[in-house]
Amino acid sequence: MSTNRPVWRRAVFAAVLAVTGCTYTPDEPVPSPSSPNPFGSLENQVKLFMNDGAVATVVQVKWPGGEWSKAFGMRDLETRTPAQPTGRVQIASVTKTMTAVAVLKLVDDHLIGLDDPVNDVIPGFTALKPPGPITVRQLLSHTSGMPEANDALPRDVDFRPSVSRTMTMERGLQLAGTLPWDGSSVGSFRYSNTNYLALGLLIQELRHKPFTSVMREEIFGPLGLKSTTLDHLDPLESGLLHGYVTLRGERIDTTDNIFSAGSPAVGAVSTVEDMNHFMAALFQGRAISAASLGAMTAKTVFSPYGLGLWEHADGCSPQPRYAGRGLFWDYQTVAVSSSDGRYQASMTVTTPPLPTELEDESTQNMRELLVGQIESTLNEALDRLCAPAK
Repeated sequence: MSTNRPVWRRAVFAAVLAVTGCTYTPDEPVPSPSSPNPFGSLENQVKLFMNDGAVATVVQVKWPGGEWSKAFGMRDLETRTPAQPTGRVQIASVTKTMTAVAVLKLVDDHLIGLDDPVNDVIPGFTALKPPGPITVRQLLSHTSGMPEANDALPRDVDFRPSVSRTMTMERGLQLAGTLPWDGSSVGSFRYSNTNYLALGLLIQELRHKPFTSVMREEIFGPLGLKSTTLDHLDPLESGLLHGYVTLRGERIDTTDNIFSAGSPAVGAVSTVEDMNHFMAALFQGRAISAASLGAMTAKTVFSPYGLGLWEHADGCSPQPRYAGRGLFWDYQTVAVSSSDGRYQASMTVTTPPLPTELEDESTQNMRELLVGQIESTLNEALDRLCAPAK
């Protein structure tokens, strides 16, 4: 899951059921898996999401020689325009997986090592009062023990003032610096967006250019992510999937990403197709070196999480699958790949319009459950497509 903190996630409202925008590669037959329709179970699960009030769901599955994509529901609740598989959406902490690759490219270029301390390299890091040397690996794996910047924000039910100002990397470190950094937590898994804000500053410092420029030039462009950005988006953009929350019973459109724009932790806006392109490039060895990919997927203190990736069992291989997960108040996203890069599946659900956990704590459990359901659904679909291991 992306985080269990307030503002990085943002939720959504109840909606609609229309099913639209199915695409399928016409020149390739669906493989002959164990089920006559490998996507029937996936579609049934998505319909359950929609029946439970999701605004939209977009999904794409890719396998050797083919792909399948479909959109369900509405792009927005105002115009009730049908969602399309190509719709752009905020992908929350799937951004971390992309940022992790940019960091590992620093390692490949011998600009820093995974076990090198960053205390005197990252601007403003010492203001956090770290209890000792903190390494690149610890930041990537959430084992630095670093405080969560969002914990320093107001916890008012009316969240709008908090999300109306960009959480820049510098501001995030300043906020986290107002909180105690417990030395006993260093080395243990403690999910904190601040780790990746610090990594964004590391990338800027060692590349001598803005973080967003590095991501465009070294990740999005070379890997063919034509619809992925980190910029402040235009909420009126055509094709953009809108998110919603409720505040004291009133529906609020939360599509404006001013809070998260440019964030190395949660700032990317993308499509299911781009996420699959990214995961394929990563696991086919086109993004970073084999040594860095091995480090990214190696077991860590908290074994389901590596360096920017979550691990999931693969029903067709002794090797696991790997995923990026994103959890906002208004969007839940998962992007999965087989370890050999031959199979990918990505899905975003624009969640039902709900209060934030600042108003109703129980809604956070609902969002976390939804992320788990999305991941299970995608992995089940891949299990039906791939050839079982001999």
